[in-house]
This record gives sequence, structure tokens and C-alpha cells, in this order.
Amino acid sequence: MIEQLCLLFIVLTPVGLVVLSIICLLRSFNMNSRSDNEKYFQDPKTKSRKSFPSLKDPHSKYLSVIIPAYKEVDRLPAMIKDTMDYLERRQANDSSFTYELIIVDDGSPDKTSEVALNYSIQYGTDIVRVLTLDANRGKGGAVRMGVLSARGQWILFADADGATKFSDFTKLEKSALMAMKNNDVVVCGSRRHLEKESVAQRSAFRTLLMYVFHLEVWLFAVKSIRDTQCGFKLFSRQAAEKLFSRMHVERWAFDVELLYIAEKLNIPIIEIDVNWHEIPGSKLDPFTASLQMGIDILAIWLRYTLGIWTIDRKQD
Repeated sequence: MIEQLCLLFIVLTPVGLVVLSIICLLRSFNMNSRSDNEKYFQDPKTKSRKSFPSLKDPHSKYLSVIIPAYKEVDRLPAMIKDTMDYLERRQANDSSFTYELIIVDDGSPDKTSEVALNYSIQYGTDIVRVLTLDANRGKGGAVRMGVLSARGQWILFADADGATKFSDFTKLEKSALMAMKNNDVVVCGSRRHLEKESVAQRSAFRTLLMYVFHLEVWLFAVKSIRDTQCGFKLFSRQAAEKLFSRMHVERWAFDVELLYIAEKLNIPIIEIDVNWHEIPGSKLDPFTASLQMGIDILAIWLRYTLGIWTIDRKQD
């Protein structure tokens, strides 16, 4: 606790702010290009490798579900069951509803890819594909690699822990269709309605971190929505191509940069409350994650403000 208070004191002093600004400018971001291995998915039945398509190609599915997974051997099965229950039921009622799941193993040291490939065997690689990254990039990097490989007209990324009830996709989809402008829209699942309950259950220190993070996001990046970090977001294909081709941050603050870019490009952003509950097994330390994300948010603001990163509106 003393160490945490000292760090907060350093950050809040003028000298601390100068040091923090320098750290933000020097902070490195991955944005590694895709390796040859990451351009393929494995067909576990034939033991052959097949090429992923490109996000620039025309869509051939209605929905792509991107599932970033790092050491998710235990939590992935329940999430896949909830997801497939919804998708199969929806397709049974509407044969035009086509979909795919892309499970992105973010360089896991365990058997996450092996567990994921079992679903490719069960459902076939037209339905479930596994992208195994050569090394850990971070959640943002995993999502980005999955999105760049997607075939869907609509692209949803959903956390592997299954914290959000997958059937809430229907609510996001309905809102997206109503708000879409020039084929662009982003719909963010939100836990804002659970904030009072969360405050009641958390320690005073964790509550302080939450409010400081919300304030920092609003001051330096995203002003249009409250919850930037819920792992349940839907993109039109055109919006996904514009945003993921421009993003730099590959770790936990990547959502903030995506939404920052969307605001600058005047892409409609909608926030929809979803059914969410915390799933045991999180690998995040709240303080460390908050500090790292805070630094990344400042880095995003500084780099765009100073013109180190730019948003080229003529890129598309």
C-alpha cells in the first residue's frame, strides 16, 4: 500500500508529470507486421495449412467473432458453449445468418491452441479457425490480428472469459443497424449500469483507481462513451478496416485508441448496456494494469497531439 501511494504521489507532482511525459514519449508499441506463420490457420483434420483472407476482401460471412485468448484453457470452453448456443440457434431460425469464430491464441505457454483446435475439429474450419501468434502481443494485438483475418460483414470481439452474455449481440446489432452512417459504426458493450454495485464491492483504493482512469480517458482521449474497456464491441466491416489499419497500441489501452480514432473520423459510436458478471481467473493485477493503461492513454494523447502519430483521412 505504501508503494502504491508513493507512486501516486510521484505521478501527481510537477516533476513526476514531466518524467511521466518523457516515459510516454519513449514508450514502445509493437505494431509488428504479421509473420508468415500468422498468415495461416491449421486444418486439424487434414493437417494442412490454409491462408487467412484479408479484411480488404469482400465479406463472405454475416458475422465474425474474434476471441483473443491468453492462457485460457480453463475459461474458453464455457465461453464457446455460450457463443455457439446462440449462433446455432440463430442460424436454425434464419439460414441467411452465417458466421465464423476466430480464436486468437496470443502466444500462450499452455495448451490454449490445442483446446481451440478441438473446436475446429468439432465444427469445421469454415466455422472455427485458430490463429496462433508466434509471441505474446497483448490483447490489442491479438484482436487486431483476428480482425485483419475476418470474413464478416459485422465483426465482434468478445473476451474469452465469457463475462458478457453472448446473446447481447442482438442488442448491439440492432443499435448498429439504426446508427450506421455511410457503412460506418462502432457499438460498445457497456458496464456503466453496474458501476454503483461495483463501487460497493470494491476497496476504496480500487474505486479511486477506477474514477481516476475514467477521468483520464475523458480528459485525454474519448469523450463520447463511459465504458471504453468492456470486451464486447461490434464493428461494421468498413469501420473495422479504417480503425484497425491505423491503431498502434497492442496492449490493454488499445480500445481507447480505437475509439479515439473513431471520434476523429466521425464514425458513429454507440454504448449499449450488457449483461456482465466477473469470471474468476483474471490474470490482471488491478494496480499494475491501471498504471500501465494510464501511461498508454497519456502516450496516445501526447503522440497524436505532437504529430508523432497522425490520422490520415485520405488513407481509405
